This record gives sequence, structure tokens and C-alpha cells, in this order.
Amino acid sequence: MQRREFNQLLNTILRPDSIQDFCPNGLQVEGREQIKKIVTGVTASQALIDAAIAHGADTILVHHGYFWKGEAQPITGMKKRRIAALLNHDINLFAYHLPLDVHPAIGNNAQLAQLLDLEILDGLEPVANSVAVKGRLKIPMSGEQFAQKISTVLAREPLVSLVRDELIETIAWCTGGGQGYIDLAASQGIDAYLTGEASEQTIHSSREQKIDFFAAGHHATERYGIKALGELLAEQHGFDVTFIDIDNPV
Repeated sequence: MQRREFNQLLNTILRPDSIQDFCPNGLQVEGREQIKKIVTGVTASQALIDAAIAHGADTILVHHGYFWKGEAQPITGMKKRRIAALLNHDINLFAYHLPLDVHPAIGNNAQLAQLLDLEILDGLEPVANSVAVKGRLKIPMSGEQFAQKISTVLAREPLVSLVRDELIETIAWCTGGGQGYIDLAASQGIDAYLTGEASEQTIHSSREQKIDFFAAGHHATERYGIKALGELLAEQHGFDVTFIDIDNPV
């Protein structure tokens, strides 16, 4: 498939124009015209680029790409080395951030829900551009039991703040760095909040507002959307797609 057609296909699937984001979604670095062999991964790190080069890929498709709002603009140091490697090997880089978080089927929130047996009921509103969702555990369980489930399913022991004696029934979540939504979840009387990261103030919010909190890792909670997108491209459009997991403890 030609690069322009591929970009249009991704935009049709993920609808980036429907949400305001902090980086450009779609083609970020131009490579070969024909797209056949794709490597997917969470972040366009040097390690992922090197793995894609070794794999003979013509395209890298990630959740975390480049050119974030507020970052330094000069292409020097680490940024220069990454982009130089892409250009020298004529590799396309496509990135989709929030559109991949919110997709109702292959998005990060939806994929995490499937893995942890959560039912999505609605978005966590009212916050403009909110990507968090709320729902319930299909089988209510204690905070300790849910923490163990996270550890088993994601292979990552979560950071937890358990402040309730009752079983968790309702839950809100946002993969990645969504800890800022905990106050909104607490204000709506939700039992627990799950995300990837924690800030210093997050634990105080949990304790003082009596909402159980789980931070299961930014990377660990966001492996699954990009993986699902690659699987869709392979199954429905015949691309050669390989997911490469460059582990990250955060």
C-alpha cells in the first residue's frame, strides 16, 4: 500500500480530527513510498528504531511519537540520532496518541478493560477532552484481590493505596499518565481509580477522598492498544506486522 493510502487508512480507523491532542497524529517522519513490513511498539525510542532496522521494517507505528507541544524544537542530541536513523534507513514513522487511547475497540482503555474484566459504562465527564472512562468490575473484589489481578495480567506489581474495606464495584481508569483524573472519579463516588502513573499528591487524594488507587505502569497499561491496531492491520489488510515490546519500568 502506498504511504498516503496507509495514512488515510489509519486516520479512518482512529479519527484523529475528533480529539484535541498534544502532538501531530499520523505520519511524523517520511520514509519509503510502499508500506509492507510494519513494526509496532509503545514508544519510538532508539531501541525500537534499532529493532525495526534489524527486522527490515519500512514503517514504525507507535503510540508515543515525537514533536510534543512545549518540547525543545532543535533537532539535536537524542532527537537528532533517532530521526537520523529513520531517515538513513528510509523508515516511515507514524504515531497516534490520544486517538489510540480512546478508540472504543482497539484503544488502550478498551484493551485494558478486556484484560482486567472491566465493563465500560461511560466517559469520565465533565472534563473537556477527557480520555478517562468509568465502569465496573464484572466480578466485585477486594482491593488486594484486584491488585493481585493486575500483577498477574500485566506482569507488573502496581503501586496501590487501599483505603476502603468494601469490595470494589465501580471503577474509573485512564491508561498512561492519567493520575490527574482521580479527583474527578472521587467526586462521583467511584470506588477505585486505575491509571499508569502516580504523582506525590495522588496518594493524598486517595486517602482523603476514600478512593482506592492503583498505578500499574505507564508502559504496562499502554502496550495493548498499539498491539491491537497492528493485529487489525495484519488480519484485515494483509500487512506483515510485528509487535516489539521495549520494556519500561515506568
